[in-house]
Amino acid sequence: MLATKSYDRERAVLYARRWARARNPLFYNFTGIGGDCTNFVSQSILAGSCVMNFTPDFGWYYISAENRAPAFTGVEFFWDFFTGAPAFAAVNGGIGPFGREVTRGEVEIGDVVQLGDMAGDFYHTLLVTELRGNEILVSAHSNDVYNRPLSAYDAPLTRFLHIEGVRFETDEDDCFEGLIQGESLPSM
Repeated sequence: MLATKSYDRERAVLYARRWARARNPLFYNFTGIGGDCTNFVSQSILAGSCVMNFTPDFGWYYISAENRAPAFTGVEFFWDFFTGAPAFAAVNGGIGPFGREVTRGEVEIGDVVQLGDMAGDFYHTLLVTELRGNEILVSAHSNDVYNRPLSAYDAPLTRFLHIEGVRFETDEDDCFEGLIQGESLPSM
């Protein structure tokens, strides 16, 4: 049975603070071979959720550099997983963190920013690590930064992802649905 828990934004930011200018040895460093930005943001979100989705091809997981979901390290795949784009729709309703696109004004710490070019291709993923007045401060890998003002980036396109929560598998038997539908009694 799936249950939902809160995403721990503080833990995500604590992780980013610890690893923004370093590399966690549990994860491969993709800097120089496609970039490490989405990998770093995924690690931070994992720290705030502690749940991965191991669905082959369309999940969000990291076991090793050779055994990982495209959504854990790829900018567009990451966005598609978290927002439930058509190919990912069935998975997005399953285990793992989930989110939705929001406006700049709805962003909270622990949320995500992606930067894009004039052609509409998004190429960089950043984690929101502080809000200071109207300024959003972000942390990222590839060009390692911690609490850099978003306004320092020169990107034609920006999109924002709010992490809404985390779905996880539980053994807890919530009898309500079966009971109200007249289908089952609570299990022993």
